[in-house]
Amino acid sequence: MKKIKATEITQNAISLIGAQWMLVTAGTPDAYNTMTANWGGIGFLWNKPVAYIFIRPNRHTYQYIEQQEKLTLSFMGETYRQALKICGTQSGRDIDKMKEAGLSPWITENGNIAIADADLVIECRKLYSDMIRPENFLDSAPIDTWYGEDDPMHRLYIVEITGVWARN
Repeated sequence: MKKIKATEITQNAISLIGAQWMLVTAGTPDAYNTMTANWGGIGFLWNKPVAYIFIRPNRHTYQYIEQQEKLTLSFMGETYRQALKICGTQSGRDIDKMKEAGLSPWITENGNIAIADADLVIECRKLYSDMIRPENFLDSAPIDTWYGEDDPMHRLYIVEITGVWARN
C-alpha cells in the first residue's frame, strides 16, 4: 500500500460507498471488529478532509467505535463481495468475521486496524457524533422505509481523514 493525500483519492465516493461498500473497523490490535457499511460520504468540513458514516447502536462494531478515538474505512474490489456480505450479515459477537470472510488485518503506522486486502484504506479520527432523531426529519419517508418500531436510529459520525493508503 502506498500512502497518498486525501486530495489524491480519485474514486467516486458515491460509487465507493453506495455500490462497492466499505468495511468500518475499530478497536485495538488485540480486540477489534469490522462491519460492512454503505451509508456515508467523503467531503470537506471545518477546513478538513472528512468522511461521515452511520452506525446503529445494536451493531457489535458500535462499541469499538465508541471506545476508540480512531477508526478505518477499507474499500475492497468486487472479488471480495462475498467477504463483504459475511461482514455485513454476521455478528462479531458470534463468529470471527475476519477468519470466516478470509480477510487479513493490517495495522496502520498509527496503530489502527484496517483490512490488508483493501484497495483503499482511509484512516480517521472522530470529530463529532450524534444520534439521528426522528423529530429532525423534514421528510418522514426515510423513517418509514428504514426504521421499524424495534429498529434503533443510527448514530452519525463525522471523522477527520488522517491517512489514506491506496494499492499500487
